[in-house]
Amino acid sequence: MIRILNEKDNSQVFNQLMKRTQFDFATVNKTVEEVLNQVKNYGDEALKKYTLAFDGARLDTFLVTNEEIDEAFKTIDPELLTFLLQAKENIETYHQQQIIKDIQIEKEGILIKQRVKPIESVGIYVPGGTASYPSTVLMNAVPAKIAGVKNLVMTTPPNRDGKIRDVILVAAKLAGIDQIYKIGGAQAIGALTYGTEQIPKVNKIVGPGNLYVTMAKKMVSGYVGIDLVAGPSEVLIIADEPANPDEIAADLMAQAEHDPYAAALLLTPSTALASAVDQAIERDIKTLSRASIIESSLTNFGAIIITDSLISACKLANDIAPEHLELMVENPDRYLDLIDSAGSIFLGRFTPEPVGDYVAGPNHTLPTSGTAKFASPLGVYDFVKRSSVVYYSEKAFNDTAKTIIGLAEAEGLTAHANAIKVRLK
Repeated sequence: MIRILNEKDNSQVFNQLMKRTQFDFATVNKTVEEVLNQVKNYGDEALKKYTLAFDGARLDTFLVTNEEIDEAFKTIDPELLTFLLQAKENIETYHQQQIIKDIQIEKEGILIKQRVKPIESVGIYVPGGTASYPSTVLMNAVPAKIAGVKNLVMTTPPNRDGKIRDVILVAAKLAGIDQIYKIGGAQAIGALTYGTEQIPKVNKIVGPGNLYVTMAKKMVSGYVGIDLVAGPSEVLIIADEPANPDEIAADLMAQAEHDPYAAALLLTPSTALASAVDQAIERDIKTLSRASIIESSLTNFGAIIITDSLISACKLANDIAPEHLELMVENPDRYLDLIDSAGSIFLGRFTPEPVGDYVAGPNHTLPTSGTAKFASPLGVYDFVKRSSVVYYSEKAFNDTAKTIIGLAEAEGLTAHANAIKVRLK
């Protein structure tokens, strides 16, 4: 089911990883462009049409009422509510350390500042329908509220009854979301971008979605800010011979169950471990509810690579720059500094990737498809904007004028130079 390759064959893995994001986007883009244009031109009428067509729900109003939220709190399992509160507390604790402070530099006659202000309005997209992701609600909303976002709205698709699952509504209320709207798909991205009669326009859109949502976010980027263009999810595990093959197999399959395009990779210098992991997958996959998705993912985009050493495994991991990286080795701290590019890193056998998905605290919205080489996890810094402030006294200006004029004239910008000269007169 899962390929076992030698390190010299790793080009096969890179080629397969690239194929995950090399779709024929023509049909998808045509559909998304049509949806966005309809929402831009016809507002709520377009939203009603697409909600009926795509979600099977006939809605006249999209805003979730306070009564619906109150009812969700009444019916949610008390233990699940406790779990949500624990996760929220950990996410808050971590992200509170990310607050960016103002900067101020003063010297004779000169004042230079960096001002940090929250983005005024943000829209969070949360996938819905048959699935529910309260962890996504918390991971996106908590850092936004810590940053000071004043208007935080959420869109999520309704079920056929026109309702949102209780756990989503409860998570949204706990996280401080101001309004929740029953709308999903590319049409939700259009509504948040252009605004409709019922749904407000926002300055930035964050949150994961299917291919249509992702391409819609890509198309509207520039009209509004977006967090990232996320590809299929991925995990890369580096393991040594003492590692437990059953645990590795479980972690690979946990990632593979996301969707058929998810990637799950193991890098190890141990051929014995590689064989044991392969056998564990074959044995245990039959017991899992999403076995067909896992099998498709592992067959097409999974691999076990036998490396020359753990050090060479770390080098190869940096080339791949995975979304999630597990160091399932003895003394993982010894190898941590060798990892330069990964969205989130998990140390040791008792820190599988799902710990980060739900409760650890760091954000689970991460760069995918090798973008960890230049991108970072979602955080408080994604919900603020920075402005520079400059003040020069007359003396400081006069002392610096010659330098500014010289640089402006070197660039051929004589009007820039003149803006300085006219003040010297």
